[in-house]
Amino acid sequence: MSVSRRQLLARTGAVGAGIAFTGAVEQLFAGSASAAPTGGHDGYGPLVPDPKGLLDLPRGFRYTVLSREGEPLRSGEGPVPSHCDGMAAFPGRRGRTWLVRNHENRPTAEHRVPAVEGVTYDPGGLGGCTALEVDAAGRVHTERVAIAGTAVNCAGGPTPWRTWLTCEETEDKAGTGNYTKDHGFIFEVDPYDQGRTVPEPLTAMGRFQHEAIAVDPRDGTVYETEDAFEKPFGLFYRFHPKRPRGGFGSLRAGGRLEALCVPGVPDLSVVQEPGTVFDHVEWKKVPDPLAAQTPIRFQDFGSGGITHAQKLEGCYWGGDRVYFVSSFAKKKDGSQADHFGQVWSYEPRHRRLTLVIVFGPDTDLEKPGESPDNICLAPQGGLMVCEDGNGAQHVFGVSRRRTVYPMARNSQNIGTEDEPEWGEFAGVTFSPDERTMYVNVYTPGTTFAVTGPWTR
Repeated sequence: MSVSRRQLLARTGAVGAGIAFTGAVEQLFAGSASAAPTGGHDGYGPLVPDPKGLLDLPRGFRYTVLSREGEPLRSGEGPVPSHCDGMAAFPGRRGRTWLVRNHENRPTAEHRVPAVEGVTYDPGGLGGCTALEVDAAGRVHTERVAIAGTAVNCAGGPTPWRTWLTCEETEDKAGTGNYTKDHGFIFEVDPYDQGRTVPEPLTAMGRFQHEAIAVDPRDGTVYETEDAFEKPFGLFYRFHPKRPRGGFGSLRAGGRLEALCVPGVPDLSVVQEPGTVFDHVEWKKVPDPLAAQTPIRFQDFGSGGITHAQKLEGCYWGGDRVYFVSSFAKKKDGSQADHFGQVWSYEPRHRRLTLVIVFGPDTDLEKPGESPDNICLAPQGGLMVCEDGNGAQHVFGVSRRRTVYPMARNSQNIGTEDEPEWGEFAGVTFSPDERTMYVNVYTPGTTFAVTGPWTR
C-alpha cells in the first residue's frame, strides 16, 4: 500500500511535513504484546502551536521540560551537556523512571560531559551519558553524569539485564585533537549506580562509527549498525558473546564479531521493492575488530566481498527478529541508488533478511526531508519515528492500519528568518508504565516528557 505525501498532509493537517511509505507496516509490530490488542491508533488530531514556542503537540497532550543544555546538573557536577541524542527508559523504585541519555559531543561542543573521577575514559573526550531519575509527575529527582570521556555518543540500546550500551560514532584515534585514547567503541552504562559503570571499551564488539544496537534476549547476540559518513558506507554487524546468558559486565568477556553479507548485493540501496526477501544470508568474521590499521568496512572479507549501506541508524528487537533503519541513500554521495529511508528485518532462526518499509516515494531528496532516524515501538500499539532532515522536525506515529500522523513538532527556530533551522528529534522512548513519552531535541539539547490521553 502506498500513501502519497499529499494524501498524508490532508489526513493529518500537518502542513509542510509528513512521511510517505510503502510496505507491510504491520510487520514492524510483530511480537509486540502491547501493540496486538489495539492495532495502533490512527492519530490524535492536528498539532496545536505551543505558545511558549518549544513543542507543538495534539490537543490534550502536555509536555514538561526535564532538562536543558547549559543549566546546572542537579548533582552539581557541571552544566547539562550539549547534543542530547539516543536514550532509553528503565524502571525505578516507587514508580519512578531512570533515563540514560547520550550526548553526541564532538571536540567543538559548547558543554562537555563533565569529567567525573571514576567514570571518565579519556579526559580529552567531551561526550558521554547522563542519567535522570524522574517521577510520574515529571519531577527530576536525580541528574548526574553516568559516563564521561567518550566521544560522539550517538545512539546505542538497552540490554535485557537493564543496562545501556552507549555507542561512539567516530573512528578517531589517540593523538587526534585532544584525544589520549582510541575511540569508536561501545561502553556499558549502569543507569542506577554510577559506581558500577566501568569506563572501559568493549573492544571485541568492534571499533567503528557505531550508531545503535539491539540484543536478542534469547541468546544475547548483539546487533550493531554503522553510520559511516563516506564511501564505502557502513556495515550491519552481529556480536556473539562468550557469555550468552548476559548480565552486567558479561560483554567484557569478549566474543566473535561478524558482518552481514547478502550474496550478489554489495549495496542495500539497490533493493527498492518492499517485501523483497533474501534467504540464508551470510555472516563473515571481521578480520580485525580493533581496526588497528584499516577501518573494518575497508577490510578484506574474501570472495564475494561484503554488503554496505548508507546511513545505518536505528535498531531494535521485536518478536523473533531485529529491525534496522537506513535513513537515506544518495547516488551523489556514492550509494548505488537513491532512497528516502528503509526499514529492514532480520530473522536469525531462518537467516532471512527482508525489506519491510520504504519511505518517501514521492519526496525530493533536495527538499526538506523525511529521513527516519531513531525509532521505537509505542506501547499503545504503533511505531514512533524521529525525523532527521531539513525544515521543521517531527516525531511521527505510524499505526498498524498504515496511518501516519504527527505526534510532536519542534517549534524552536534556531536559525535565522532567511535560513530557518530546527534541531532534530532523537532518543524517543516510553516509561515502563506506558504513560509518558520521553524524547530529546538534539540542539539546543532538551529532554521532554510528554503525557496525555495515550489510550484515547
